Amino acid sequence: MAENYSFWQDAFKRLKQNRPAMIGLVIIILFTILAILSPVLSPADPIKQDLSNRLKPPGSPSNICKNGIYILGSDEFGRDILSRILYGARISLSVGIISQILVTIVGVTMGSLAGYYGGKIDMLIMRLADILFAFPDLLFYIGVMFALGPSIYNVFVALALIGWAGMARLVRSQVISLREMEYIEAAKAQGLSDLRIILKHILPNCVGPIIVSITMGIPGAILAEASLSFLGLGVQPPTPSWGNMIYAARAYMRTNPMYSVWPGLAIMIMVFSFNLLGDGLRDAFDPKLKR
Repeated sequence: MAENYSFWQDAFKRLKQNRPAMIGLVIIILFTILAILSPVLSPADPIKQDLSNRLKPPGSPSNICKNGIYILGSDEFGRDILSRILYGARISLSVGIISQILVTIVGVTMGSLAGYYGGKIDMLIMRLADILFAFPDLLFYIGVMFALGPSIYNVFVALALIGWAGMARLVRSQVISLREMEYIEAAKAQGLSDLRIILKHILPNCVGPIIVSITMGIPGAILAEASLSFLGLGVQPPTPSWGNMIYAARAYMRTNPMYSVWPGLAIMIMVFSFNLLGDGLRDAFDPKLKR
């Protein structure tokens, strides 16, 4: 137990020393706070229209904003862009986190079964994963969304149905390396059930790589949601989403280029921050970096 505690202490210490990772973590926390407090911080209702103030540049007077100005400008319906970006952060974070929870549940289950039992179970699960790996993810997402219909809840399902394969392969490799360890053999000799051995003795030793995989998977899910919303298969208007904001802004690239810049910048910063944190966690959990 003390050895396990020391490992987590050392990993956290290495993470704190990784400046890019800590910058990424701070930005993620800031985005999370802004998303949670968006009803309070938003200057206006994100779906409230003012057609007399369409496509206004940043700093223009506003009839619908509490502060009386469009801080980032307005869209083609006179809606406040800043308010829509703040509410859009809720969508992106929800999709990233909830989809990865579903991916983790399915992927860890499938990977544990494949790695622990091997044989036909392993072959069946891994061949199914290979089929998913054989095609571009976005193509599968589009197919699933066409079948299920455009909806934020169906986005969760689509990401989970396709994203579990990578998690399963990761967990499988970890379980295979652990199942022959002496303490696992001792647990079997004591008559512990397979389920208890997997949950109590194997998966706790896979937590580090799983956390890294989740952190690296969230930006992929955010980009997938933005892509699907851009194509009209994700979050549907008037619900604010960074993807459907960019889709709406494409018609005004020449006359009002900043309209598309703001949601694109939000996506870039969010994804970059999660990637920085994911890289930092990977280095922190890598035992070869122990001094």
